Amino acid sequence: MFENLQDRLSRTLKKVTGKAKLTEANIQDTLREVRKALLEADVALPVVKAFVERVRKRALGQEVSRALNPGQQFLKIVESELVAMMGDANESLDLAVKPPAVVMMAGLQGAGKTTSVAKLAKFLKEREKKKVLVVSADVYRPAAIKQLETLAGEVGVDFFPSSPDQKPVDIANNAITQARKSFADVVIVDTAGRLHVDEALMGEIKELHAAITPAETLFVIDAMIGQDAVNTAKAFNDALELTGVILTKADGDARGGAALSVRHITGKPIKFLGMGEKVDALEPFHPDRIASRILGMGDVMSLIEEAERKIDREKAEKLVKKVQKGKSFDLEDLREQLQQMQNMGGMASMLEKLPGMGNIAQVAEQANMTKQFRTMEVIIDSMTPAERSNPDLLNGSRKRRITQGSGTQIQDLNRLLKQHKQMAKMMKKMKGGGMNKMMRGLGGMMGGGGGMPPGGFPGGGLPPGFK
Repeated sequence: MFENLQDRLSRTLKKVTGKAKLTEANIQDTLREVRKALLEADVALPVVKAFVERVRKRALGQEVSRALNPGQQFLKIVESELVAMMGDANESLDLAVKPPAVVMMAGLQGAGKTTSVAKLAKFLKEREKKKVLVVSADVYRPAAIKQLETLAGEVGVDFFPSSPDQKPVDIANNAITQARKSFADVVIVDTAGRLHVDEALMGEIKELHAAITPAETLFVIDAMIGQDAVNTAKAFNDALELTGVILTKADGDARGGAALSVRHITGKPIKFLGMGEKVDALEPFHPDRIASRILGMGDVMSLIEEAERKIDREKAEKLVKKVQKGKSFDLEDLREQLQQMQNMGGMASMLEKLPGMGNIAQVAEQANMTKQFRTMEVIIDSMTPAERSNPDLLNGSRKRRITQGSGTQIQDLNRLLKQHKQMAKMMKKMKGGGMNKMMRGLGGMMGGGGGMPPGGFPGGGLPPGFK
């Protein structure tokens, strides 16, 4: 997300941040480029105008003229105005009501509403420790009811059955009654969508909203449709009292215009970003972290939080102890490292959260590092336990068997073995206290160093094959 905008802005701002003195002329030139970059990112015109004007006023004021480093001060202004545009800080769900708290999901068909219900249910269950019940009031699409039932089973939350012959209001009220009986903390109500905003949809959703008085009314929009997403959000907000927005498919939106526009246009905060199809791909929206990422400063906090949740601490600590004792780093260890990285969303996802690594993340994505990692895993899977622990056993006939079994080429296997040898050498240097030094930095920020794979990535540097 934001790849194009990040690239344009970083190039534009680089020209001005090194200057010892800023004049009205070079500020205007820079802001013209910033304006173009934002419009190309599909940010709404009124939002761009307001943003550029606020930055211009602050940049020409004493805030910059009296600064020791005017160029850096200008960058800080751009960052703080980006944050203000998106809503200053993350706004969490307000569920401080008498249980069960009702969360109503609204949106057009195809925006990812039903999947977002399951993602939110999983988020509340695992991170907020809530007992959640989900229900579908979409009586026009029996498939949607069945889909939610399947997803509820997958994420391990209660599902309240409904059928197309019932009224949405009755379905929701019956679910809330059931939630009280089962002492559920939260009820998430999925509603019907349409292919476009129409009177019938608005009438039905208003009636449902009035009947269940939800604590939160979240509008689910598809980031990929850009300006249309913002206009649709405005139409719903005019009809309903929305409390927030979930922006889905944000991982596929290279421009990011919807994320930057929706708060300004609707006055409602983005509360969550859907960053993929998996049921755990829902993240709280932090404007300060997003602004930092847009300006190429990374998002280390999100990376740390993700590592805390997704990395197997036991396995990481086991590897540290193994290397400290002087034992060799084998192919089984390499496979575990690759799996840990896949759990973190892959190499490109990790790199883009590190300061100054945005461009390298794009290169990693273009080089399809994820596919390369999977190929490496498949090759290792085709080996016997003895071969994994002692790669020196791999003679010609064994190599042929492994490549045939994994559907790969001899050169793929040789490349893997070469990369493993390089990593094993590096790990050897970590014997004794060296590993502890290596685990500082990002690992140290997590309180102990055991949470990240050694060095953050396999081998402690760039990805295998990344030159």
